Amino acid sequence: MEAQLHDPTVWQQPARMSQLAQEKTRLEGFLAEAQRIERQLEDLQVYLELAREGESVETEFRQAAERLERALQEMETRLLLNEEDDERNAILSIHAGAGGTEAQDWAELLLRMYLRWAEEHGLKTQIVDILAGEEAGIKSVTVRVEGPYAFGRLKGETGVHRLVRISPFDANRRRHTSFASVFVIPEVEDDIEVEIRPEDLRIETFRAGGHGGQHVNMTDSAVRITHIPTGIVVQCQNERSQHQNKRIALRILRARLYDYYKRKQEEEFQQKFESAKTDISFGHQIRSYILHPYKLVKDHRTGHEDPQAELVLDGEHLDDFIRAYLIYRRRQKGMADIVRA
Repeated sequence: MEAQLHDPTVWQQPARMSQLAQEKTRLEGFLAEAQRIERQLEDLQVYLELAREGESVETEFRQAAERLERALQEMETRLLLNEEDDERNAILSIHAGAGGTEAQDWAELLLRMYLRWAEEHGLKTQIVDILAGEEAGIKSVTVRVEGPYAFGRLKGETGVHRLVRISPFDANRRRHTSFASVFVIPEVEDDIEVEIRPEDLRIETFRAGGHGGQHVNMTDSAVRITHIPTGIVVQCQNERSQHQNKRIALRILRARLYDYYKRKQEEEFQQKFESAKTDISFGHQIRSYILHPYKLVKDHRTGHEDPQAELVLDGEHLDDFIRAYLIYRRRQKGMADIVRA
């Protein structure tokens, strides 16, 4: 690959050169990770030999084993991210379900969880559009997540998320159940063609009501774009200029149209495409977060559970659910291939 990158004929093909450079960076990352795992394994073997000789190294051995386990889990996750769009950036949307303030507060808790998780993994986030609740929380939010394998890691979060807790908004301290839906789609770069005809778009401007300061709130800088054939609506209001909001809204529209047509064309994704339109209510959840009368987070697709609910909501244990979903998805695809054959 390095030889190809030094070939003068490749320099005249910017797209090819960029593709090679990205692939080289990806493979170098895998190689560096594999070498790090080898060194950790050697450290573990050294501690084992010292223990056999009577040295007191139990603490060091356990710490080295834990580091090795985390590294192997991370490598496993990366090896599972091998589908077409996994490397792309992600567009993540959260919508509060029925339940007023309770559901809106739950939607904001989910937003916090994903933002903290992204920060922990060095992924950049940009809140593109947000609609605040009347009393607390948010009604909906759209976030752009930028970084390696952002979509691949987050794609399993699509679905209805259920929260059970003692309501902080109930003076009688009763238990409430709240729902919020999460949708994750890949961001489409210029290397993917998505036809958007100007005559199919209805573009509206309005006065922004979110972040941005006094200037934004006094001008019609927010943009709403409706794709008439599909009915897909996107909007952006968090940038200071109408031009910036329009550019970001068009980027999100391209991503949603790409996802829409891909799901519609590929038969194996048809069922998921339909299930994404289910009610945001009981019986449709993919994951439950229970904070009372006991603490447990359970994914109803994979069966993975974690009793440390607060750490999951802090984004710290979310990787375990992501990895469990990727393994589950690989098995499901394997069964589908067998049935198809």
